[in-house]
Amino acid sequence: MKTKLISAIAVFLFIGFTVKAENKLEKIKVKGQCDMCENRIETAVKSLDGVSSAQWDKSNKSLTVSYDDKKTTTQKIQTSIAMAGHDTEMFSASESGYDKLPDCCQYKRDENRKKNNHHGTTESVYKKVEKSGACCENK
Repeated sequence: MKTKLISAIAVFLFIGFTVKAENKLEKIKVKGQCDMCENRIETAVKSLDGVSSAQWDKSNKSLTVSYDDKKTTTQKIQTSIAMAGHDTEMFSASESGYDKLPDCCQYKRDENRKKNNHHGTTESVYKKVEKSGACCENK
C-alpha cells in the first residue's frame, strides 16, 4: 500500500513539473511612451492563446511575458504587438499602424526598422481596443 501511495505522489509531482516546464518567461524590447501604450501592448499579447501574463515596463521599454510555448511563439507575440502599432526587436509596425497611434504614443522610430518591417503577412491576432481619448503627459 505504501508503495502505491509513493508511486502516485511521484506521478503527480512528475505531471506537475511537466506542465510547469511548458511555460516560458521572456523579456522583449517594445517601443512605446505612456500608460495607453502599456494597455495596448499588454492587451495585444494577452489576447493570444497560451499567454498567462504580460507586463510592459515603460521606463525600460521591456515586456515580460509568460506563455505556453506549445500554444504560441515569440514570433506570434511580437507580430501581435507590431499589428497593434508598436515596434519590437523582431518586427516593426506598419507605417499605417504606427500613424494610428495617438500623438502621445508615437515614439522616435529606428531608421533600420524597415529591414524587419512586418507587412501583415500574418492575420492580425490583435483584438482592437477602443481608444479612450485620454492621453498622458509623458513624451
